[in-house]
Amino acid sequence: MSQAVSRADFDQVMVPNYAPADYIPVKGVGSRVWDQSGKEYIDFAGGIAVNSLGHAHPKLVAALNEQAQKVWHVSNSLTNEPALRLARKLIDATFAERVFFCNSGAEANEAAFKLARKFAIDNGGADKHEIIATANSFHGRTFFTVTVGGQPKYSDGFGPRPGGVTHIAYNDLAALKAAISDKTAAVVVEPVQGEGGVLPATLEYLKGVRELCDQHKALLVFDEVQTGVGRSGSLFAYQEYGVTPDILTSAKSLGGGFPIGAMLTTAAIAKHFGVGTHGSTYGGNPLACAVAEAVIDTVNTPEVLQGVKAKHDRFKTRLDAIGKATGAFTQVRGLGLLLGCVLADAYKGKAKDFMTAAAREGLMVLQAGPDVIRFAPSLVIPDADIDEGLTRFERAVKSVVAA
Repeated sequence: MSQAVSRADFDQVMVPNYAPADYIPVKGVGSRVWDQSGKEYIDFAGGIAVNSLGHAHPKLVAALNEQAQKVWHVSNSLTNEPALRLARKLIDATFAERVFFCNSGAEANEAAFKLARKFAIDNGGADKHEIIATANSFHGRTFFTVTVGGQPKYSDGFGPRPGGVTHIAYNDLAALKAAISDKTAAVVVEPVQGEGGVLPATLEYLKGVRELCDQHKALLVFDEVQTGVGRSGSLFAYQEYGVTPDILTSAKSLGGGFPIGAMLTTAAIAKHFGVGTHGSTYGGNPLACAVAEAVIDTVNTPEVLQGVKAKHDRFKTRLDAIGKATGAFTQVRGLGLLLGCVLADAYKGKAKDFMTAAAREGLMVLQAGPDVIRFAPSLVIPDADIDEGLTRFERAVKSVVAA
């Protein structure tokens, strides 16, 4: 019999690096979630852009159950069928010719940054190792990825950081022109800054970054951990912009809730990761790859991808109206089903207050820093759930404004 637990147990047994909400979800179906007391929530958070097909999607449940009856894990001295099928589907759908599987976005980015440096050093010598990233970016929590991420609050306090990393302003081509040189190994960009405030890149900026990388023989790395696998309305956001990177990282939505990460690249770049240069014990495990294969099969269809764009419009129209009526936020920005409400000056720093108020109304939302309320729901969330969730959100916003 399972031992009864409550939110209070967290403070007794867990390392205190999180501050979870005061309720514990125990069941999810589609875009609805229920907590221990039976209270229902509409999920606009998606596990931070992870639950791309909502909760307990029947195709994902079937894929997991089927694979669970076969093989769960093999070492990386062997390969497995789900990993090979998934890799082929990712290659067929993108610019990539080779795939590396791991368990998270941080691991995918760690692999990408190591590969970019290895490629650059192999071709340009030891001095060609510098990485340029953007301020307010987020690329993971390993020491290398948190250093490349442009938010000191995540990297301070751990001693000397890995060197050779420079940060410049996002969406600022002039800043990149001033920083890039023949010593640059890679430029790392999120097509939409997620943790940095749901801030999309401009097309002019990404095109300019691509051109500068080509001029200086630097690799362009797109971190699509948050924007990938349908969230933008294309399978990957680079396809939405028409700007192709040399290396792309994916995770979150790729597994639909099951942990998996992937690094995609070309054969010419991939060959610099020879046998033994990098690895992952669990990366490419059959369970994760079987689920991710079902995610790709479901998401990479005109019906779902076009639906993401239609649902974006539905969200934005209503959110714009709520912002205008309440004065709580001044802008709704984002791409596809990654949206952010930028708080007005009077409410700056209070994103968590809106998140807490939404939970009281039976709605799960996110924040992207202290000044932006973030939405990253299921890509197949029903319109009725969008409408009801936004009604709950409006009540939450009004309660904060009236306080």
